[in-house]
Amino acid sequence: MLDEFLDAKVVLDLVSPYVCLGKLVRYDDHYLELRNADLHDLRDTETTRELYVADSVATGIKRNRKRVLVRRSEVVAVAKLEDVAAE
Repeated sequence: MLDEFLDAKVVLDLVSPYVCLGKLVRYDDHYLELRNADLHDLRDTETTRELYVADSVATGIKRNRKRVLVRRSEVVAVAKLEDVAAE
């Protein structure tokens, strides 16, 4: 089911107050691997998750990780960055 997201820039909404954006390059039963990723702690800013993601769509992913593995059990939703509504 995640095959359609491979090699695309994605947004991972997480259970925790984090959001992760990057290129999905691999996944297995336990992890999603993103490259050139932005792992963002929403507690570090006053903006909402939705505004942060919308800003990333407009200005590009603010890469702070070359590679990141995210536990699938922490993921609430996966979307292609291009599918994020701008409004």
